[in-house]
Amino acid sequence: MKRLSIGRTGLEASSIVLGMMRIETLRDAEIDRLVRSALEAGINVIDHADIYGNQRHGCEARFGAAVKLTPSERDRVVLQSKAGIRDGYFDFSARHLTESVEGSLAALRTDYLDLFLLHRPDALMEPEEVALAFDSLHASGKVRHFGVSNHSAAQIELLRTAVRQPLSVNQVQLSVAHAPLIAAGLALNMQGLDQSVDRTGSLLDRSRREGMTLQCWSPFQKGFFEGTFIGDREGYPLLNDALEELAARHGITPTGVAVAWITRHPARMQVVVGSTRPERVRECVAGAGIELTREEWYRLFRAAGHVLP
Repeated sequence: MKRLSIGRTGLEASSIVLGMMRIETLRDAEIDRLVRSALEAGINVIDHADIYGNQRHGCEARFGAAVKLTPSERDRVVLQSKAGIRDGYFDFSARHLTESVEGSLAALRTDYLDLFLLHRPDALMEPEEVALAFDSLHASGKVRHFGVSNHSAAQIELLRTAVRQPLSVNQVQLSVAHAPLIAAGLALNMQGLDQSVDRTGSLLDRSRREGMTLQCWSPFQKGFFEGTFIGDREGYPLLNDALEELAARHGITPTGVAVAWITRHPARMQVVVGSTRPERVRECVAGAGIELTREEWYRLFRAAGHVLP
């Protein structure tokens, strides 16, 4: 599996991130097996958020109870969490961010987070207040590195007017079937073509220029939570034909090919995998070890319905 450096943090990371959004109802042994299987496969980044679970810090608490990392294992694992989403509103106040991190640390049973991300943009955000929280969390050793999630390039620039720590990560939605991040750049100035509308503010190119790592969530989803495209032969017949053919060619599964499509991009993006099945996680790891050719990559892009002018 491909390895990369996260932003300019110096953290060496797997190109697959294990997402913990769905573990709350699993038994302790199942959670531990999932995590251990991922670690054995080479994954060393584990993604949490304070809102994952039926109650705040629910999934984090299940992880903390089920997974007993030794000190040496903890040193090798990149634990990250996110905050800022509350019940019906977003909140980047210094008090909420600080309290959320403290809650995450207690639930995860760890002394620090390797990465802490602002989950979704808060329209009432004051950069100076975020900076106050980040300074306190960093100085206390509770958070080592920082980032954002679902933020535009302009929103990141606004945060940087006050935040002193580097913003090293941005989590964004990306799959071969949901790829405005990439597709808009291939249809510049094509009047009447929806794909040509840049909805991200050139986020991909700016992230590459600034050394910011993009972590891609919902790598198998079509649209905005409209279901998976893998196996959807009614909606994506050509894409599934291509996925299956390339899977056979490379000795992996269609799931692995969908992962390989993302990791082939030179932006060196990570893929967040939220499956609770160890075998599915291993399929993704196998995909991250494959390098698609240009012809294969563009075939998948076109088969997903995107336009090459």
